[in-house]
Amino acid sequence: MRALGLDVGMRTIGVAVSDELGLAAHPEIVLTRRGTAHDVAAVIELVRARDAVAVVVGLPYELSGEIGPRARRVRVFTSALEQALPPGVELHEQDERFTTALAERVLIEADVSRARRKDVIDKQAAAVILQGWLDARRARLT
Repeated sequence: MRALGLDVGMRTIGVAVSDELGLAAHPEIVLTRRGTAHDVAAVIELVRARDAVAVVVGLPYELSGEIGPRARRVRVFTSALEQALPPGVELHEQDERFTTALAERVLIEADVSRARRKDVIDKQAAAVILQGWLDARRARLT
């Protein structure tokens, strides 16, 4: 069971992919945003290329847990994506509060330079989002 994780930002979409067993998330690529229709098509292409059966999108809730303006913008994207997904591919939302900070910490601990961190932070955040979903899913199944 392979899944994609997405960290949807204003300018980029970080993408991570799980291994075939659905155990570990790996940073994959950063897509430059070009409009909802183009962005959805790019994600659908990745879903097909990776044979993904699930797409996990990070939803940036406010610290209070409320849905704010950023989360509403992401939901515009997820609504369009959900309509375009191939049959059998599920869309899931995952709370992404603090994922960028966690991704930054992981990269710092890995001694990644500041310049390099800027290039990979979005896909690392997507991996954190996806790993959180994979871990929660595994816990529910056991």
